[in-house]
Amino acid sequence: MKKILSICILTFLFSKNLHSQETKKPLTIGETVTLKSNILSQDRMLHIYLPEGYETNDSITYPVMYVLDGSLNEDFIHVTGLVQFFNLQLHMPKTIVVGIANIDRKHDLTFPTEIPDLKKDYPTTGGSEKFIAFIEKELQPYITANYKTSEKKYLLGQSLGGLLATEILFKKPELFTNYIITSPSLWWDDQSLLKNATSYLSKIQKPVYVYVAVGEEHKIMIRDAKTLASELKKYPNKIKSDFQFFPKENHATILHNSLYKAFLIEFPYKESK
Repeated sequence: MKKILSICILTFLFSKNLHSQETKKPLTIGETVTLKSNILSQDRMLHIYLPEGYETNDSITYPVMYVLDGSLNEDFIHVTGLVQFFNLQLHMPKTIVVGIANIDRKHDLTFPTEIPDLKKDYPTTGGSEKFIAFIEKELQPYITANYKTSEKKYLLGQSLGGLLATEILFKKPELFTNYIITSPSLWWDDQSLLKNATSYLSKIQKPVYVYVAVGEEHKIMIRDAKTLASELKKYPNKIKSDFQFFPKENHATILHNSLYKAFLIEFPYKESK
């Protein structure tokens, strides 16, 4: 009995000693900022990924990737993972990622419509004009003023986010240098945005790059994505573009793989010599 008691005491003391040697600290990949928007009359939360070495390299500036649907429980975490992977393995420059957290995405990402069914299903619709103004006049100036940014700016959007990304490309193309548009909801308002593609795209002055992707989704979404890609090809002097169809991906699964392919086009793998 004494032997068993001694073993128990020694085990307790050993485990307590191990526990006392543990140290814990937060796992930090960036910061969360609450930006007061006068345009939107809201406080908007931003999740900002800062690449390794950001704090110590004062002379380096970084591209910025803006992620629509950028809440922690949406696309921010896995997008930053891909950015870090391509920086580590495929020579993508270290990049700041800005996730724009949602409050009411159906409001922010859509322009007004008079179609009764859409107004019924999307009762808060129609806020994209103000949201684009927020990005242009408040968000981008804040990021530029507070972080070490280069001139290269990505916009990533899927679904309704892809609709907004297309609207910005058409109406404010100079806001970003690279557009990654996945499964855009161009069916919105009876394709009214897509129907006016020529009038918008023909006016683009500053060169941009646009990547468009769609999966095995609704036939209208596939058709519209292909139409957008075809329209972009009409202006090769100002718009460089790529289109990819993913037959094994659906609307829920396509974003991660399409973003991987978009990065692979821009930063192809090369064997080290």
